[in-house]
Amino acid sequence: MQDNEIKVFFLGDVIGKPGRKAVEQFIKRCDHDFFIINGENLAGGIGITPKTALEILSFGVDVITTGNHVWKKKEIIPFLMEEQRVLRPLNYPSGTPGFGYSFIKKADKSIYMVNIEGRVFMNHLECPFRAMEDFLNNIYTHMEAPIIVDFHAEATSEKIAMGWFLDGKVSAVIGTHTHVQTSDGRILPNGTGYITDVGMTGSINSVIGMDKKAVLEKFVTLLPQKYEVGKEDVEIQGVIITIDIQTKKCLHIEAIREKM
Repeated sequence: MQDNEIKVFFLGDVIGKPGRKAVEQFIKRCDHDFFIINGENLAGGIGITPKTALEILSFGVDVITTGNHVWKKKEIIPFLMEEQRVLRPLNYPSGTPGFGYSFIKKADKSIYMVNIEGRVFMNHLECPFRAMEDFLNNIYTHMEAPIIVDFHAEATSEKIAMGWFLDGKVSAVIGTHTHVQTSDGRILPNGTGYITDVGMTGSINSVIGMDKKAVLEKFVTLLPQKYEVGKEDVEIQGVIITIDIQTKKCLHIEAIREKM
């Protein structure tokens, strides 16, 4: 790693125990400054608990971002008020428990990690564009550190729009939520790294991380089913981002997929 660069690994939605084990194995051989995951599905494939969050953090993960599933396990709510390394989306209403961003400093390198959630086909939250504008104008101190944004959203159009909206204002906009890695990783004209979705870390022999038998039964019969986490053919999916410390521009963004 170069002294004038920051190297960040970001892994897409980590699904249940198979995903957690994959992170544990993968992080040990990564040459990185910061390691971030989206962890809203750490606990049994949906939601996150204090236990699963602390397990992942113990592996050396620096920040856990989330999304619309963050509230699925009620025991996470008080934990979110105590642990600034586990985020919920910034654009929830004022007074919602938890933090929407985190400032992380290690040795002489630091970053801001911001978590926001989309509204198209999602929850009726405050505007993510205005939330980011407010963050940049009122919270962020421009001399401090580069900004990486996890935009947890369904619609590709909303994600791409956010990339253009933040181009030149943040170092990277990383899409999560769909669990399907896209092939559009690139650096936008003003220096912001962008990808619509980083994919997921979990079983690819599944339906977006869940055992396919129950999911197929639900689609065919429309009857309620108990979903189980997929366990076969576990894969790491995410991106490697390299950022220039001085300019805060993205120098390189590369999608990664690796079977575990």
